[in-house]
Amino acid sequence: MSVSQSVVLRPTGPVQPLDRRVWGLAAVGIGGFVLAGVYRLSGERIGVPCILHATTGLNCPLCGSTRMAAAMLRGDLDVAWHFNPVVFVLGPLIGAGVGYQVLAWTLESLRLVKLPRLRMSRRVVDWTVNAVVALLIAYGVARNVF
Repeated sequence: MSVSQSVVLRPTGPVQPLDRRVWGLAAVGIGGFVLAGVYRLSGERIGVPCILHATTGLNCPLCGSTRMAAAMLRGDLDVAWHFNPVVFVLGPLIGAGVGYQVLAWTLESLRLVKLPRLRMSRRVVDWTVNAVVALLIAYGVARNVF
């Protein structure tokens, strides 16, 4: 992982576009919190059921994420942790990274300031994605066995 140059006030020149995966993660995160807000505001009656849980009774690695985000929105972190501890930890970490990248791109696009952007090699990205997928699979198995 590398960081591009230092902070530049009133940048000029072309703006490096954001990777489409960053926009995708931002959309998923925002959509998740919108869904959690709707779930909370509806008195916990409107939500998206898990197809795996509905058909097999097993919990997928993401089961409980909407209830977890709704608990986070009301400030109940203990309850949020119990709904889905893996997403409770990974979500804010990924959200902070994605949020910083979007903020840096936005400020540069508005020609206000150019902040250093995180750049990861293809190998690091692939390793990270594989590690997160392996963690989620292991968690999905473990939450149904224990």
